[in-house]
Parts: sequence; C-alpha cells; structure tokens
Amino acid sequence: MHSLCLKPKEHHRIQKGHLWVFSNELADVPHNIASGETVKLFTHDRKFMGTGFYNPHSLISVRLLSRKDEQPDRDFFRKKFLEALKLRDIIYRSEETNAWRLIHGESDGLPGLIVDRFNQGIVVQAFSAGMDIHLQLICDVLQELLNPCIIIVRNESPLRELEGLTLYKDVIRGDRSDMIQTIHDAGITYEVNLFEGQKTGFFLDQRENRRIIRKFAENAELLDVFTNDGGFALNALYGGARSAILVDASREALERADRNAQLNNFKEYSLVAADAFDTLDQMVESKESFNLVVLDPPSFTRSRKNLPGALKAYKRLNKLGLQLVKSGGFLATASCSHHVSEEDFLQSIHQAALSAGCQLRLVHKNSQPFDHPVLLAMPETGYLKFACFYVTR
Repeated sequence: MHSLCLKPKEHHRIQKGHLWVFSNELADVPHNIASGETVKLFTHDRKFMGTGFYNPHSLISVRLLSRKDEQPDRDFFRKKFLEALKLRDIIYRSEETNAWRLIHGESDGLPGLIVDRFNQGIVVQAFSAGMDIHLQLICDVLQELLNPCIIIVRNESPLRELEGLTLYKDVIRGDRSDMIQTIHDAGITYEVNLFEGQKTGFFLDQRENRRIIRKFAENAELLDVFTNDGGFALNALYGGARSAILVDASREALERADRNAQLNNFKEYSLVAADAFDTLDQMVESKESFNLVVLDPPSFTRSRKNLPGALKAYKRLNKLGLQLVKSGGFLATASCSHHVSEEDFLQSIHQAALSAGCQLRLVHKNSQPFDHPVLLAMPETGYLKFACFYVTR
C-alpha cells in the first residue's frame, strides 16, 4: 500500500473518530495512486492512523476503513457484515419485520457503502471509488452470509459523480423475476420494487416514525403529502383513521401506494398525483381541513450554500400544512436534509406557525431508526429530523 501523510495539526479530527480526510489536509501525494486504491494514513510525524480508500478526484480524499494495518479483503468484509448483523438481530425480530438496513456506511465502519435487506432481496449502493472496486467481493460475501435470491446494485446517486463514478443500476445475482419483494413491518404489508422504487426500493428510515402516526390517527381525516409508497397513510389507516388522501407528484409512486393499500385491505383513501405545493395551495384556498397532516418531503438541499433557500421551503411547506390542520389536530413533519440542523428545522416550523396564526406544542421528536445508527464522531451520519405537534388556534 502507498503511504500518505497529513499536514501538521490535521490529525486531531481523525484521531477523535472522524473517518474522512479532505484533499487540503494531505501533504504531498504521489501521482501514481489509482482512484479507489487502499492506502496507509500517517500523521505529519509518521504516526500510523489507519488504512482507507484514496480518491484523487474527490474532495474527500481518504475514507478510513480501519485503525489497524489491514486490507479490505474477504475476511475484512465478512467481519464487518457479521458485526452489523449482530446488531440488527438484537434490535429487530423476524416477526416484527423482514426488512432493514444492514450497512449504514460510516456508522458500520464501511464508508461509502449502503446495504438494505428486503425479505429475500438485497440492494447495494456504493458511494466511493474504493467500495465500487470491491463490489463483486462485497456481493460474494453477502451471498455467502445471507443467501438472498437476488442482489441488485442501485448506483444512481449523484454523490457518485463527486467521486468520478458513473451512474447505473443492475441485477448482480439472481433473476429479475425476484426484484419485487413482499415485506412486512409492524402488521403492515408492502410490495417493494427493488429495481424501480426510489433509492434502494423503499424508505426504511421512517420506520419508527410511521408507527408513531398511529397514536394520532384514530377517527382522523389524514392528509399525507409526499406519500411515496404510502407508508404514513397506511399506518394511519391501520391506527383507525377514517380517511386518507395520499399526495405525490410521481404516478408510479402512487401506483405502488395503491397496491400496498389493497394488500392491506384498506379502502377509505384517495390518490392525488400533483405537485405538493400546488396541491396544498389549492386546499388552503378551498378551506379544506384535516385532523392529521403529514409532510415528508425529499431533501431540499444537497449543499450548505443552498441552506437559506431550503429553510424558506420548509417554512412555506409547514405553513401550508398548518393552515390545513384543524384546531386540536396534529402536524407530523420531517426533514432528511443533512445540512439542515434540528435547531434550524424546528425554528422554520416555529416561524411557519407564527405566520399561520397557530400555536404548536411539540409532543414527539425523533430521528432515524436503530438500523441507521449515528457515529458520534461524524455528525454527517445523522440526517433525519421528525417532529409531531399538537396544533391549536
């Protein structure tokens, strides 16, 4: 392995547990190191810090894999996967769910790698050049440990372009006839298209938050905005909601939500294929109202420079949502934008409430579920914010 040295005083953050080394933190770098190659990292005075993947084309030049002098070989990945499996076996029982995230990147010691399990299907995402090079080995070990009927690679994230990697998706193992898997989660059944659904096929990160909705759903009229596969609406109907309106701009997503509602024998729901902001504007103008409004938008910003615009969008979205909540009803709202802090997120909702002329009481606050752990040394591994409010006027 090639050896790289940090500049003076640039080791402190890494020493405290962070796993990324940025390009401006490295001293001279040899020009013959290939993208994705495994390297050894040292402090400026040659103290060993670990091994990791190097990429000359990325702002994140080194992603640390180990604090030991070891290669990412079959035994390395097998050990990491078994450690992750042990945690998931503790936190999830098979009768509770058969779908969970096995590898959450840096938090599971595998920077740039996501692995989600859906029943007998596995979906893999590689966000770094090093993980991309090792995909075949990764799939071999997953096949050995889990024996899935299908392994799909969903390498479509724009984050790959920051690493100089191409975007694609492919069935690596198994037959395409198995790309649709049926999963169960806390009493609800979903049909998941692992090849066509968003991200890895289904959003697992709102698992616990979807269940919380049941507490506020009895006899409620629900509006579920950015519904995607219908997770929040289905949980509300499971919890006794009288009716649900599911809004999403994607007709394909609504078709999946419709199929999921049918699988669970829910009937009191309707689908709206339209832009969320336009739909909310029209509902406010028509003076519609609901006992429970759920807002689960996509990320409004992928960079810190666009943060002011994102916060304006959150304020506008939540103001519209609050205008539709009956006094004595509930607003459930989320942000998956990493660059939006919890403080900024809650402040934007507070401003929305002032503008909408209502009072909010925070009754529940949460983040991402147990299978999406957060590495304390890396705030970047925590991204999801979720809050439920009791609304009065």
